[in-house]
Amino acid sequence: MLRERLGAELAAHEAGEGYRALSNLFSPVHSVRQVFLMMPSATEEDWAVIARRLARVPAAYAGFRASLEEGARRGLLVAPRQVSTVVGQLDEWLAGPYFSTFAAAGPEPLRPELTRAAAAADGAVAAIRDYLRDDYAARAHGTPDAVGRDRYAVAVRRWTGSDLGAGTGLEDAYAWGWAEHRRILAEQRTEAEKVVPGGTPMEAMRWLDVHGPAVDGVDAIRERLQAMMDEAIEALDGAHFDLAEPVRKVEAMIAPPGSAAAPYYTRPAQDFSRPGRTWLPTLGRERFPLWDLISIWYHEGVPGHHLQLAQWAHVSGQLSAYQTSLGSVGANVEGWALYAERLMDELGYLTDPAARLGYLDAQQLRAVRVVIDIGMHLGLPVPDDAEGGLAGHRGQPWTPELARLFLGENSGADLAFLDSELIRYLGIPGQAISYKLGERAWLEGRAAAKARRGDAFDLRAWHMAALSQGSLGLDDLAAELARL
Repeated sequence: MLRERLGAELAAHEAGEGYRALSNLFSPVHSVRQVFLMMPSATEEDWAVIARRLARVPAAYAGFRASLEEGARRGLLVAPRQVSTVVGQLDEWLAGPYFSTFAAAGPEPLRPELTRAAAAADGAVAAIRDYLRDDYAARAHGTPDAVGRDRYAVAVRRWTGSDLGAGTGLEDAYAWGWAEHRRILAEQRTEAEKVVPGGTPMEAMRWLDVHGPAVDGVDAIRERLQAMMDEAIEALDGAHFDLAEPVRKVEAMIAPPGSAAAPYYTRPAQDFSRPGRTWLPTLGRERFPLWDLISIWYHEGVPGHHLQLAQWAHVSGQLSAYQTSLGSVGANVEGWALYAERLMDELGYLTDPAARLGYLDAQQLRAVRVVIDIGMHLGLPVPDDAEGGLAGHRGQPWTPELARLFLGENSGADLAFLDSELIRYLGIPGQAISYKLGERAWLEGRAAAKARRGDAFDLRAWHMAALSQGSLGLDDLAAELARL
């Protein structure tokens, strides 16, 4: 596993990816801020550490700028869409301003030190924003959105732990993703009939936005999501999982302004001094329809990301620290979370038509991701049986504009989310396909283990063994799961 991970990282390094690591998610711009969201802040000593790290933010952003400068010198640039999106995010950070607002919660004895350090950090944010907007953007002009087959193959290996770029692997994944899109669409049409008789899936989801159950208020939705995860832990523990006490704690949080639109999860510290947390970006909203949040919180929280990554922390003493932290493979992690959504459907938690339509919408988004991520970056043709707005573009290469059209016709999410998603796929090639391909490996592994053990197969025992093996790439995952 270590050999595969280091090989993937070296390939990315040799391609110069570190010199153009700018996107609306997972970029060093965001990682600098994320550090502070994960640090303890209960004591004066904690805040003293925060103050020292705040003082180093300007150096961190200066180093990042130097990397981008070297990339520009080498002709390794990101597309203008990524630059303008990150500039917009930094504008939101500075509206607070973020670091000064964050530091204001610190203890009075450290207030002068925190205030100075936070002001310098906000100044560094403004400086990197101005550099991207006034300097880098002009040099990035003309850089294409699509990265091409060679860069995409390197990126896919990093995210999946599989050499899909060899042979027809990417074309095969593209065709499979399209078949999944068509299969899920048929299910969506059946479920939509139960919500709006005679209506399309999109009409049913828009009806649920207005007339379905919803929660008003940011604090209220955070409490609702927390309750959902607490209830899932109580229901699943002892029946489908065996959870250690530290794993039973997870916190629902509201994402800070300027985040990407997708919900996300941050793992606990290896010693559980920091719990696992789910994060909801509100995007300025105060009303939250529930139909499309239920399945997503099974994905982000319980039994999804939290049960896997907290279990890794719990068994980290028996495995390598690398395998349960830095060595995690995106397709393994996201595949489990998508498997977790499907598991909750299998267990009968998504029988309500609104909740199940939300689950199918989430599944459809992941299938669409496979199609447009591979399609855009490789310039593959739109399939011959495409419907809707794509019908007039059959056989033509995918473009960002066609991908956005396809997203809009096949996702119930709001426009801000879909726009953010498109930027994400273009800026982080290969990441988007890891969900559905990872889920496929988890399902194949479970089916093979069940076939091998027959009547002796114990799903609860299999879950715990699978969650306790640490991370693996897709070249190994299904085979290892089959042996459990």
